[in-house]
Amino acid sequence: MIFDRGRMSRIGLAMAGKKSPWGAGETGSGEPPVDPAGDGDPGGSGPAAGPASGNGASGDGPPPRGGNGPRNPWLPPASGDGRRSPGLEDLFKRRSGGGGGNGGPGFRLPERPGGGSWVPVVIGIVVLLWLGTSMVHRIAPQEKGVVTTFGAYSHTIDSGVSLTLPWPIQEVSVEDVTSIRRDSIPEGDGERLMLTGDQNLVDLTYLVRWNIKDLKLFTFQLAKPADTVKEVAEAAMRQSIAEVSLNDAMGSGRAAIEANVRERMQRVLDAYRSGVKIQGVEIKKTDPPAKVVDAFKDVAAAQQDARSEVNRAEARAQQIIQGAQGEATAFDKVYAQYKLAPEVTRRRMYYETMERVLSQTDKVILESPGVMPYLPLPGIKQTPPADSTERR
Repeated sequence: MIFDRGRMSRIGLAMAGKKSPWGAGETGSGEPPVDPAGDGDPGGSGPAAGPASGNGASGDGPPPRGGNGPRNPWLPPASGDGRRSPGLEDLFKRRSGGGGGNGGPGFRLPERPGGGSWVPVVIGIVVLLWLGTSMVHRIAPQEKGVVTTFGAYSHTIDSGVSLTLPWPIQEVSVEDVTSIRRDSIPEGDGERLMLTGDQNLVDLTYLVRWNIKDLKLFTFQLAKPADTVKEVAEAAMRQSIAEVSLNDAMGSGRAAIEANVRERMQRVLDAYRSGVKIQGVEIKKTDPPAKVVDAFKDVAAAQQDARSEVNRAEARAQQIIQGAQGEATAFDKVYAQYKLAPEVTRRRMYYETMERVLSQTDKVILESPGVMPYLPLPGIKQTPPADSTERR
């Protein structure tokens, strides 16, 4: 096999990325490419061309149009080729309306009747909307707003329509300062055990009512004012429960506990400068712990029975006292009559006493001139029959 030194040099240069093995000469004279086999007809019309001399040795020109040999895919097509894929410049031209290329018409904004552009008008509308939404503020009757300039407090606006500088120069934070807020502690059906003064545990659920009295302090003084109210309520309730007994916490002492908790909460929140006013505290449930509820019910039932017995004894004592007082009043009246007529009163008292005594006993009345034997019928009635053994 005979190797052509010129052809091998072109192939080596092409592999190095500098020359094309299928191209023509450097001058671009359009000479046909060399057949790789050395004896083929690349153009289909003549014998194989030998190694090109002079400029043909470089081989960086494109192959002629219509050749049968393979085309280098990294080289641009010939100037007369009609089939060409669109480039980036063509795509940008289509987007900007500079030309349709092979596709449809480009996109373009409609023009104003005078021939001007709508872009300034659209920008002006957007600016007006931005100014209207960031400068005009409508505050409801139950609300107030805090105005901040670059994050620092500026002033407080009341209900109505107010104007401020546009965002981001000034911002407005609106809060409801009239409505009563309610916090239930604990939330849901959780158990909250507290220790009473007599070393007993009680499951307590209560409600705290509060509102905002100073919006500036409420906004800037505390990081989380709502959570602070709950924590202060928890501390005040535990302190108040620790000062009373279990019976007071579950019975008649509720009102005093609620008032005490409210006063303590307000005192602590005022010291914090929180801007919060406590409207009231309401204890909703005071139950024993779930683990000892059965024993607690037994104790409560025994205490209720004891109170019932005490109430009955007190009622009986009142009856006896009232009876004695009535008898004493009657004796005072008889004594008053006795002082007026002692003999008559003494005889009357004797007759009444004998009548009361003899009316409850069996009696036998005999005449004094002669005593006649009689059958003691009342004695027979009261005497039980004798036993048969005794008769014998």
